[in-house]
Amino acid sequence: MDAWIGLGSNLANPGGQLREALLHLEDAAGIELRKISGLYRTAPWGKRDQDDFLNAVAVIETELQPGELLDILLQIEQQMGRDRSVGRWGPRCIDLDLLTYDDLVMKSPSLEIPHPRMHLRAFVLRPVLELDPDFVITGNRSAKECLSGLDDQEIEYIGAFNEQ
Repeated sequence: MDAWIGLGSNLANPGGQLREALLHLEDAAGIELRKISGLYRTAPWGKRDQDDFLNAVAVIETELQPGELLDILLQIEQQMGRDRSVGRWGPRCIDLDLLTYDDLVMKSPSLEIPHPRMHLRAFVLRPVLELDPDFVITGNRSAKECLSGLDDQEIEYIGAFNEQ
């Protein structure tokens, strides 16, 4: 199965944090990293009084079930020192979001796929479209259509991941 993972950081060398998260993903059993977008600098979303974020999207192949994959993402965040006490949309050393899992649509108390706000976030859609210009969010619209209504969100392409 293909799964798409959103990565973000705005603390303690964000580019290094994203690289470290990718290394953890590559080392995790049952996950094979397929593609990684370039890096994007984005203004904070939700809570604006904090540093800008660096964001990227990775495509992985996995046979893990969605809940198992989510557990691994949460474990990586914990290993890297993510502090969840800062509240929703606060600053973070790493944020790993399970965006999609094949064409699955599901909602449970701990997980919703596709990610329930990915269609509202330029910092997700721009890197997704870099990797797949025809990407369609299952149960929604094309990523291109979703992005067209988000002109007010500040986002800047920084460069290829390996150039930073």
